[in-house]
Amino acid sequence: MKTEEKYNYKINGDILKNYVESINSIEFPMNQIKNLIKHPSKKADEKLKNISIMFNAVKELSIKNPNNQAKISIDVIKQIMNANNGILSTRMIEPLNISRQYLSTMKNSGDIKKISRGMYIFPDTFEDSYFSFQQKYKKAIFSHMNALYFYGMTEEFPYNYTVTVPQSYHVNKVNEKCNVFYASNEMYEMGIVEVETPNGSKVKAYDKERCICDIIKSKGRMDSEQVKKTIKMYIQRSDKDISKLSEYSRKMGINKKVMEIVGGLYYE
Repeated sequence: MKTEEKYNYKINGDILKNYVESINSIEFPMNQIKNLIKHPSKKADEKLKNISIMFNAVKELSIKNPNNQAKISIDVIKQIMNANNGILSTRMIEPLNISRQYLSTMKNSGDIKKISRGMYIFPDTFEDSYFSFQQKYKKAIFSHMNALYFYGMTEEFPYNYTVTVPQSYHVNKVNEKCNVFYASNEMYEMGIVEVETPNGSKVKAYDKERCICDIIKSKGRMDSEQVKKTIKMYIQRSDKDISKLSEYSRKMGINKKVMEIVGGLYYE
């Protein structure tokens, strides 16, 4: 990642950081985001406020330097990428009224390279596939054995992504390398946390208790021996939360099954 480059049109670091965090996590459709930027409200979501502040910062640079729009846009793109592990989705520049033509210009000059539709990285950036995947598919939460891999609770390397998405999400939006599970909106939201991938990037996954419930519920699609080993690993952890495990399993309607399996392995 190019962290030492000097920018002629530098954005305040806090504004940039808040913008990247907000645009990565906000779920409003882009037309709604743009409309709320044009017509700000005091009651606006904090993430929308951060996006609006960034929009105004870029707009101010353009007003002060009307003849340098291309340089401003390219500088801003690079700064966003630096604040986002060297990667950029086209969604990240849409609210700022930065034309995608500048991405083509940067690609042609070798400043960035395209890794998939709408996704770009710096040429010297190591691509964290988990991070770039979730940048592209915002609704896909790493789950089951894939999430447990992040916690060091499985011996299996996840050659395919395993994710959970809302029931309304169309599977054709997700890359073919995925094992996809569907959940109701309520269950989809339960237990989402931010974790680090093996390469140090932050992604959204389910917490350990949710994952244990998921692999027990979906046991028919799992390696039964690996499920057993993983539950034993969970039981041995000092940071396990049995009350949370019980709460999740009740909400999922599998409390008796979860408690029997966990209890049985606890005393083995």
